[in-house]
Amino acid sequence: MYWVADNGSSRKGQASVARLEQAHPNATLVHLPVHASWLNQVEIVFPVIQRKVIAPADFRDAAHLAARLTEFEDRYNATANPFDWRYTRADLAETCRRIDARRAAATETLAA
Repeated sequence: MYWVADNGSSRKGQASVARLEQAHPNATLVHLPVHASWLNQVEIVFPVIQRKVIAPADFRDAAHLAARLTEFEDRYNATANPFDWRYTRADLAETCRRIDARRAAATETLAA
């Protein structure tokens, strides 16, 4: 199993790999490229929500905010365009193959 993560401070480096392997030995942590926040669609949508829904901060209560979010979702989905994704399944398969090869080499080195 692969766990794909960005390079946020809580998920960065060998310590995060070790934490995940200790908690889930069958999982492999794969970091996105350092300057690839465009791969994380949440990082694109949340600032839009912040500017267009939350920043006015004139909602009466949590229910009013929830209603505003739902209304925004409908408007946003009506005008949104598909993301032009260029990272293919073949690219992902090749990345996973390289990770598996590195992992096998590391295991062989430790066993020697």
